Amino acid sequence: VLLLNLGGPTTGEDVEEFLYNLFADPDIIRLPGPLSLLQNSIAMFIAKRRAPKSRAAYESIGGGSPILKYSNAQAKLVSESLMERYGLDVETYIGMRYWKPFTEEALESIRKDKVNALVILPLYPQFSISTSGSSLRVLQEEFSKHASRYGDMVHTVVPSWYARPGYVKAMKDLIQKELDSFSEEEIAEAKKTAPDQPPLHILFSAHGVPKSYIEAGDPYQNQMEKCVEGIKAALYETNSPEDVKIHLSYQSRVGPIEWLRPYTDDVLPELGESGVRNLVVVPISFVSEHIETLEEIDIEYRELAEESGITNWRRCPAPNTDPTFIQDMADMVYEALMEPTQTVTEACVANNIEGIDLESFDDSVAVTGVLGVGADGDLFQAEGSLQKKERINARAAMAGVVLTVILELASGQPLTHFLGLHS
Repeated sequence: VLLLNLGGPTTGEDVEEFLYNLFADPDIIRLPGPLSLLQNSIAMFIAKRRAPKSRAAYESIGGGSPILKYSNAQAKLVSESLMERYGLDVETYIGMRYWKPFTEEALESIRKDKVNALVILPLYPQFSISTSGSSLRVLQEEFSKHASRYGDMVHTVVPSWYARPGYVKAMKDLIQKELDSFSEEEIAEAKKTAPDQPPLHILFSAHGVPKSYIEAGDPYQNQMEKCVEGIKAALYETNSPEDVKIHLSYQSRVGPIEWLRPYTDDVLPELGESGVRNLVVVPISFVSEHIETLEEIDIEYRELAEESGITNWRRCPAPNTDPTFIQDMADMVYEALMEPTQTVTEACVANNIEGIDLESFDDSVAVTGVLGVGADGDLFQAEGSLQKKERINARAAMAGVVLTVILELASGQPLTHFLGLHS
């Protein structure tokens, strides 16, 4: 079983190289054709300039990313569950996109171990071009370049799993525990403050993506909304809508262009102004704690919520090693082995990866976040489609945008949420 994730710096010394790997990925920074040759140079410049602030962010959560620790724990427990429940002797591997152990290193271990059947499981419940899609691109390239190495190995991909009953139950149970933690006094006070609305509120805070990604075919928003609806239905089996109200927002947007709305940092003040006092925030895009839950939500958003009058804050933990979640992951692997295979290429096609041509972004410089990692969003997005006669001017403008961004970075002025790193 190959578990795929983003990766993250283990120590402060790793931060600059991690950032370089991140921003050198065309799925993260999309440059128009004539400027694509600058990809590595821009990545190096951004990484060097932002590393000090990024190190400080990691210091605030203990000095490094906990993502590998959680991924290793999940892999070990899934392997044990498969043996206990199905009698399957399974070897697990971790493949990180931007830090060690890299996906390529995991594949080399798989080759040396002479694995002949591989289940590929991205640790992202919902599929996005910039997360699961980016990791699958790496696998696709490796399988293509080294076909002789992997020709005898059968593989199958589980591209998304946001609607699985086990995952939904795990999330529902974790949220319910937080709801049950509110005291009768806190509930009574909320009813007194805002008698026209439920005393308990849940805010699902999902990682955002640029709206242009959705328009280009990324299934992420649709899957996220279905995911929340599924958990909402499960919660309303034991909670009344008169007691609990559920909201969805998107966090970690960067840059001046339109991202998925509503934004979490807009919703929190609105909730506070409406009289909400009891709030559970749920990091719905993530299966383990990382800088986006531990720093952005626990520190930044909590401070914003309290300033807005939300006095009783709760944060639902990520699934991490929750037994129900681990069991469902094991079931997912077993079911994948029993069902018809879906290859990496087929998974990409099914989720519109093959259909999204970077040429469609040829008139924009796009820098997106991967679950919290981003430079400055889509740095420019022309409104409407450009006519052919306008393309030369548009590309010249893009060069100006790149230079502007570099100057902004060099000046040391902060970019909004630049350091929301998923790791």
